[in-house]
Amino acid sequence: MQREWDGDAAAALLDWYDAERRDLPWRAAPGTTPDPYHVWLSEIMLQQTTVKAVIPYFEKFLARWPTVEALAAADLDDVLSAWAGLGYYSRARNLHRCARKIVQEYDGQFPRSAAELLRLPGIGPYTAAAIAAIAFDEPTTPVDGNVERVVARLFAVREPLPAAKPRLRHLAAKLTPPRRSGDFAQALMDLGATVCTPKRPSCLVCPLSRFCSAQAEGLEASLPARETKSERPTRFGVAFLALREDGCILLRRRPNTGLLARMMEVPGTEWVDDPRVVTEALRAAPVRADWWPVPGQVMHTFTHFKLELIVYRAVVPADATLTFWADPGRCRWVQRREINRQALPSLMRKVIAHGLREM
Repeated sequence: MQREWDGDAAAALLDWYDAERRDLPWRAAPGTTPDPYHVWLSEIMLQQTTVKAVIPYFEKFLARWPTVEALAAADLDDVLSAWAGLGYYSRARNLHRCARKIVQEYDGQFPRSAAELLRLPGIGPYTAAAIAAIAFDEPTTPVDGNVERVVARLFAVREPLPAAKPRLRHLAAKLTPPRRSGDFAQALMDLGATVCTPKRPSCLVCPLSRFCSAQAEGLEASLPARETKSERPTRFGVAFLALREDGCILLRRRPNTGLLARMMEVPGTEWVDDPRVVTEALRAAPVRADWWPVPGQVMHTFTHFKLELIVYRAVVPADATLTFWADPGRCRWVQRREINRQALPSLMRKVIAHGLREM
């Protein structure tokens, strides 16, 4: 059974949003105009990242770079350092590129339509629709995981994700009213985040319960359906934590392209599928020294694979010479008190913390 969606339902959702909207630092107060820079910055940060994790980063970025012009003028390494720990670091590089393009080619003004926003670095269909709807009230519908769940339940869509994505986007577009498109988009997001949750949805307090086909059929707990995901493969590697006698730690900049591009790292081997890499790892040590294996492993999960790292530690003299394997042109010694200022991804922060144990 599929229930009819009409203007009454849209009105009910907007009434609920007016009363229950989440107070988020990037949202404009009721009756005020949203700042496109705030909307864009938050939407980039929120890609595959939770609201709770994003809030302190958003506030830190806004305090340091309060306008798109300020961000465009920033050094990329400073942006990467400020982003460290938020993950998916290509977002930070694209954020910087996008800011510069907006300043250089759009005179610091964000394009107002989803179609134009799509031309900017780091902005895909969802983000373009979100910015256009929220910042400029364009009648377009951004569809994230929360919205997919709400729509799948409203229309009792049994086709599993991700195959159902095109249909869910089509249905979501049909829901959007011609006015208050931005508020409606945020209402759907908030409903999915706080009421129509993945487990134990709160149907009794849902403003759309009387329009919901899944609730009528008792399917709300099982929708949306999802295809079974295959297990992530595991890769293995070794990291070498070199500690100089004067208190410095050896770091290396990663290549300009690829995973964690331009971020700083603890030098180590490549990450490979064969765990036997550990047995020959010392040949690739960045400094000739007495290397000691730190007990345990560092485990980290990326989008497409899991990683297991063995950490070796050595104390070396202040005049230590780097080996060919270190790629000295990309290396530098950093005082331990300066480590937190470096563009270190969370993986490498875990490596350093693990390597410094028992010292």
